Amino acid sequence: MYELLIVDDETSSRDVIASCFPWEEEGFHVCGLCDTGAHGLTYVKEHPVHVVLTDITMPEMDGITLAKELHEYSDDIVVIFLSAHDDFTFAKDGMKYGVRYYLVKPATFAELKEVFETVRAELDKKYHVESDLADDTEDDLIQALRQYCNTHYSDGTLSDFAGEQFLTPSYVSQLIRQKSDRNFSDFLTQARMEQARILLSDPAQKIYRISELVGYINPNNFARAFKTYFGMTPSEYKEHEK
Repeated sequence: MYELLIVDDETSSRDVIASCFPWEEEGFHVCGLCDTGAHGLTYVKEHPVHVVLTDITMPEMDGITLAKELHEYSDDIVVIFLSAHDDFTFAKDGMKYGVRYYLVKPATFAELKEVFETVRAELDKKYHVESDLADDTEDDLIQALRQYCNTHYSDGTLSDFAGEQFLTPSYVSQLIRQKSDRNFSDFLTQARMEQARILLSDPAQKIYRISELVGYINPNNFARAFKTYFGMTPSEYKEHEK
């Protein structure tokens, strides 16, 4: 799941974008909403963010200046412009700072889907993440389980997932084992480790913070789980990614 920050000084526009598109189905989590470029820049420096969807015309710091500042801070962050102005000049200015996507308000569902599917594919390739889209032949329950774990990697539980399926936890546990030869915790751990790997690729992120974000209260438990899964500690992985 990639972290998406939305920056727009118009409250209604900001809220509609955040709530009226199935972000989690597309592999994104809306981690924050900011009303100015300055607030957005501060947020990025304090939280893991992979994509910034920003308006251009804003007070205090506009979207182009934000793109410039983000480009100087980290060239790993994908910036997407969203503007009420269909003006190539804005797009051209953004290209100087690595901005390759430009959406005109109001962006349609199809336009958002097309851009963010492309961005997700790029991020998956960059972070060496295999697509979590289940094979068409995979059982519906296992598909639902994968989607649940990819969305709730930090706080998911068997009881909660079973409740979504209107089944008892013990019965769901049996079904998972029968259909996949794995158990619920195996799927949840996989989702946590893949998310941790994405976050560890950001040199600004502290390991203890990543541990919390993916659902481990104790960093030592996180380190042990990560080494079991990847064959190296989180610190070794960070060093390897430099």
